[in-house]
Amino acid sequence: MQALLDAIATMAMPLDAQRVFHGRGGLHPGCEAWTLDAYPPVWLLTKFGTATPEEVAALSAALQARHAELAPDVPLNAVLQTRMDGRSETTVLAGSVPESHVVTEDGARYRVNLMRGQNHGLFLDMAEGRRWVRAHSQGHKVLNLFAYTCAFSVAALQGGAKEVVNLDMAQGALTTGQQNQQLNGITSGAKFLAHDLFSSWGKVTRMGPYGLVIADPPSFQRGSFVANKDYARLVRRLPDLLRPGGHALLCLNAPEIPEAFLHELLAAQAPELECVQRLPNPAAFADVSPDRALKVLLVRQPPLS
Repeated sequence: MQALLDAIATMAMPLDAQRVFHGRGGLHPGCEAWTLDAYPPVWLLTKFGTATPEEVAALSAALQARHAELAPDVPLNAVLQTRMDGRSETTVLAGSVPESHVVTEDGARYRVNLMRGQNHGLFLDMAEGRRWVRAHSQGHKVLNLFAYTCAFSVAALQGGAKEVVNLDMAQGALTTGQQNQQLNGITSGAKFLAHDLFSSWGKVTRMGPYGLVIADPPSFQRGSFVANKDYARLVRRLPDLLRPGGHALLCLNAPEIPEAFLHELLAAQAPELECVQRLPNPAAFADVSPDRALKVLLVRQPPLS
């Protein structure tokens, strides 16, 4: 755990939400089960497994000491979440942590919740994807599949998108997505559909074609999406959704599934689409194996000749 303690002792005070320590990437032997995230003004420690009282005490003391150096007049707010066998337990280590609060990223504002569940409202590893979308949405109609809390929608509309269609089965997540639009002063241009994608292809296709399709599905969510089975069904439909010259972002956050899986799906299900590049992940999410890390492929529908 020494690498995590060292990272805490030398970290800066971030203004934006971001990962500070990524033991899960395997670059810090002995710390593979730990991550540290900043959701200002709250620090979030996550342990994949059981945290011993000694570990909790050492990390709490380290956070208190560094926070006193960085912001001596501001109380420390810190949370520990432990995860095991699909379950999680969240404990406040210090300060006062509201049920939800607002964080920033590149000037955009998002509502997060650190005290309930394992998904907090903003996936920090997708920051570069949101930056790409903001820079490449001008004038496009955008389809945001598995939209969750619609952070991609905020980025697209801030980047000048003509319209964003957000689709997700979870109405609660879309409600937070609507709040995120309002937090950023976005009052028009977004639609919110609480639908099962695989029962809604006709409606989604009729609303197109799209200059950009974003697909960021869960890797394994029973009753919603299982990547090994369902990603092929999604990729097969992409050519019908994209306008000529349009792009799609295909995201896969499953350490057990390599990047080659997506390339093989494209070759088999949508050979007319061109793979342009794999987008980089934030530097804080460096991993010993690119195949274990988040994979985001940019693909293109060829323009009309």
